[in-house]
Amino acid sequence: MTGETAAQVEGAPLLRVLAVDDEAPALDDLVWMLSRHDCVGQVVPAGSGEAALRVLHEEQVDAIFMDVQMPGLSGLDLARVLSRFTTQPPVVFVTAHEQHAVDAFELNVVDYVLKPVRDERLDQAVRRVVRQLHGREPAPVSADESIVVELAGVSRLVARSDVLFVEAQGDYARLHTTTESHLVRVPLTTLADQWREAGFVRIHRSSLVALGHISEWRTEGGRTTVVVGGHELVVSRRHTRALRDLLVRRAQPLGRGGS
Repeated sequence: MTGETAAQVEGAPLLRVLAVDDEAPALDDLVWMLSRHDCVGQVVPAGSGEAALRVLHEEQVDAIFMDVQMPGLSGLDLARVLSRFTTQPPVVFVTAHEQHAVDAFELNVVDYVLKPVRDERLDQAVRRVVRQLHGREPAPVSADESIVVELAGVSRLVARSDVLFVEAQGDYARLHTTTESHLVRVPLTTLADQWREAGFVRIHRSSLVALGHISEWRTEGGRTTVVVGGHELVVSRRHTRALRDLLVRRAQPLGRGGS
């Protein structure tokens, strides 16, 4: 998310969100974008309105982000069904079609987000969900923080802003700075959630990088890598598109290798 993205409301649990889209790539993108938000703890995917309804009958969710036009049970149809629920979770429509906006807001949806979805726009929608659920804005994010590391039996603090990238090592994470690395007893997934607002993004299931420290982007033979502090790191296919979009939006000068 962007630097203006909301942090979790103090004392409030992370949201459990249902994401619904009949197109698999769009669903994957929506799940990924929502899961990166610091107010969201879990995203449950559903590939159709019918699948979403089954989830809602079996599980509790805090909010629903869904497409409008879907075969069978459309998003509008599902919203009408939800209006009969005793407790209706907030609904956000995420769609490429503008013409359904009037119908959507007549069903009291929280927001109407047009595709292609931008981080900033999705953040606004999540903020509105948080406001409806908790009646207040998410808390601001601190500018920087430090993490405690052990070095030769001595505890010291490493500033998050000094960390170039992080690698997963089982239940631990290894922090890499310009001059050294430190193994900390924190899972990579936890750091990914806590440091998202500071510009750290997943590029692989085992790698987390600071966007501001990426100096080069390379694509050769279908393999994408980035260079961070002189280290070349592999970007998984799952994360390539989102990382490229983030870098473009930041207007960071990139060196290109290959074709």
